[in-house]
Amino acid sequence: MKTLLRVLTNKIVVVGIIVLLQLIFMVTVLWNLSLNYQFIYAFFTVISILVVIYVLNRNDNSVYRLAWTIVILAVPPIGAIIYLLFGGKKVPKKLRERITDAYANDAFVPTDSEHIIQTIDETKPQWTRLVKYVIDASHFPIYENTRSVYIPSGEEKFELMKEALREAKSFIFLEYFIIKEGKIWTEIRDILAQKVKEGVDVRLLYDDWGCALFRELQDECDAIGIQAIAFNPMIARLAVQMNNRNHRKICVVDGRYGFVGGMNLADEYANINSKFGHWKDTAVMIEGEAVHSLTLMFMQFWRYYTDRIEDPSDYKYHFDFEPHQYSGYVLPFSDAPTDSFDLGLDVHMYLITNARRYIYIQTPYLIIGDELIGALKMAARSGVDVRIIVPHVPDKKIVNQVTKSNYLELLENGVRIFEYEPGFVHSKTVIVDDEIAMVGTTNMDFRSYFLHYECSLLFFQESVIEACYKDSIETIENKSIEITLEDARAVPFVIQVFRSIARVFSGLM
Repeated sequence: MKTLLRVLTNKIVVVGIIVLLQLIFMVTVLWNLSLNYQFIYAFFTVISILVVIYVLNRNDNSVYRLAWTIVILAVPPIGAIIYLLFGGKKVPKKLRERITDAYANDAFVPTDSEHIIQTIDETKPQWTRLVKYVIDASHFPIYENTRSVYIPSGEEKFELMKEALREAKSFIFLEYFIIKEGKIWTEIRDILAQKVKEGVDVRLLYDDWGCALFRELQDECDAIGIQAIAFNPMIARLAVQMNNRNHRKICVVDGRYGFVGGMNLADEYANINSKFGHWKDTAVMIEGEAVHSLTLMFMQFWRYYTDRIEDPSDYKYHFDFEPHQYSGYVLPFSDAPTDSFDLGLDVHMYLITNARRYIYIQTPYLIIGDELIGALKMAARSGVDVRIIVPHVPDKKIVNQVTKSNYLELLENGVRIFEYEPGFVHSKTVIVDDEIAMVGTTNMDFRSYFLHYECSLLFFQESVIEACYKDSIETIENKSIEITLEDARAVPFVIQVFRSIARVFSGLM
């Protein structure tokens, strides 16, 4: 009874029920009006046609447009109303205006960026255009003089993170999609409480949807002095902005240490009480100049919610090691539905189309459109060794069926697909030709590409690249099942039909 009561009083459930009741009331009124008054039905039919024309001409992914077109035409005029309420990128205007100009450009781009770009152009020219594009689109620079550590598991990530938190002297910035009650949060919370007592500036940005199950989170933070803010708070009203979630996972300590990767602050990410078998995840720790971009990413959102204008140089690490001590380059970048760039998708596309020898991908979801499918097929047919690692034990069954709906077409064209047999893969990594690697929070799905706020890091000529390669190979050879063309063709017809239907609506998942 207590469990049922807890579920029914959960914020997501309460907000969902209120919104659903509002929607049912509106739909009922409109439906009755359209049945009883012919001119109203005609009016709504015209509106539906206009909305379809609008959707088809929007600069959105074709799969996303197709899914909404079917919804609108299948149940006129209700489909059009649902799209107008929920279908667009309803990013707050204030955030759109301030996300990229929160701080002056000189706070972002260091004086040696052009030198780094020139060096890359002389050694690996195929990546120069990518670097220039990401810098121009995200407003974050490329750095050298940064130590990077690839982290192949949640267990290792949290140990390194706790060590860094204990060293904090000035500030700690945390930004996470999901935080849950449990061992991981308790250990981190206790460290943060001690740091607050020591006078460290501790701030937390958490996504209100992702943390809705942890109803005491804000109270716990307030009690121990953590400055905590909910990103995109859920409000029980129609035309909610639910789609645009903060999917980033960032930890910054003193501007010196930075962590980015797939792990949220919850036990399953460290394989404590995981419901989906062994949880495979990856992250990176960076130390040095590149951390400043992660600091600025956090400060952009913090300013939006607090109207607090702060000098970025106050949160910049002052180095005590010699310049150019570390080889390679690091390019942190963020992706947001507030701009005109689908940066996560664009980077994935560029990496696939410019691979010459191999490209290895780890992703929990493979919900992609024709452009990425075509790029993967072309790469494989041109002789590139294309391998994709996905879960064997899914966390979302219907979403996993959409992932599997792409198997046959990819396998027929030479792409190799591996399922992580011990459990669930939550990693978001791409490694290409021993030359470049991408690690971050961006999944290969429509939500990450078009709706969520994400962040990732590109590594050039870095030790992370070798470590990422070894992790991918070890996962493929020792912990995965290869899906063959025969396996894909042997899927029962009924399941194939279900996957085909689910795939049509993949843009809404």
